[in-house]
Amino acid sequence: MDKVLLDYGSGGRASHRFVQDLFFKHLGNDILARMDDAAVLHLNGPVAMSTDSFVVDPIFFPGGDIGSLAVHGTVNDVAMMGARPLYLTCGFILEEGLPLADLERVVASMGQAARDAGVRIVAGDTKVVQRGAADKIFINTTGVGEIVVDPAPGGNRARIGDAVLVSGSMGDHGLAILSTREGLSFAAPVVSDSAALWGLVEKVLAAAGDVHVLRDPTRGGLGTTLNEIAGQSAVGIELVQADIPIDPAVAGGCAVLGLDPLYLANEGKCICIVPGDKALATLEVLRADPLGRDAAVIGRVVAEHPGKVAMVTPLGGRRLLGMLEGEQLPRIC
Repeated sequence: MDKVLLDYGSGGRASHRFVQDLFFKHLGNDILARMDDAAVLHLNGPVAMSTDSFVVDPIFFPGGDIGSLAVHGTVNDVAMMGARPLYLTCGFILEEGLPLADLERVVASMGQAARDAGVRIVAGDTKVVQRGAADKIFINTTGVGEIVVDPAPGGNRARIGDAVLVSGSMGDHGLAILSTREGLSFAAPVVSDSAALWGLVEKVLAAAGDVHVLRDPTRGGLGTTLNEIAGQSAVGIELVQADIPIDPAVAGGCAVLGLDPLYLANEGKCICIVPGDKALATLEVLRADPLGRDAAVIGRVVAEHPGKVAMVTPLGGRRLLGMLEGEQLPRIC
């Protein structure tokens, strides 16, 4: 058969063949191969754990697909806690009638992304629902990693005098999804930044010593994420608009569509908040890595307006950068 059937979710012989022939083919390892009810993991010391669900539409987009995105999104959440990602679990909700070729493409991409990120997928689950009860494929991933720094970065650890850096341009993923979904084209192609960030984060942790905050600005983008940090730490954050890197194609596309790139999702970028005297060393480390070549210092943590984010405009004025209101772009991850 060339499409997903309800039988594949029955738990019987068809399910077993389906799992063995497709999922084990691309995701298999010695732990998963045991097919126990749970995986036995070997960890030392404190761990970070995160879970996320992915419903992106379309499931294939420039720079990635729902499979690689599901790996990147969860390993990055673990990495933002100063933890080395080690293990993933995955759950699939499949719509009856999904072409098996599309599913295998997604699972193969997921397996490659996991290998590139240095993690193993050690447990999983598959459910099949009737046609129309889901939209092609939804994926849930849970990640576990060993925390390698003490204290670990946290949203409540920003301190007055800290520098705020980003590892690259903002809004690439969000606009890539929108342009593909709506069949839009721009003068220059817009490609998702979806990527696993642990290798970059590990270098930042070594360069800065005590990294106060690490976050990946996914849904809600840079503006919303910095507001969350300002609230958690009870500090103000002041940005310089001209210093925030935005790809010209993204800036142009957002101008045409009336979108703000500071509220578009990113899937391969991180915010680093470090002591002010570590800003330049951190910036050098970021820019030396291909994933951080467009990194920039974009602002600082201040005592004024605690819980709020202000931005200095190119004309020298100031405006508050609030949280995203409503849903600027649904089903982006």
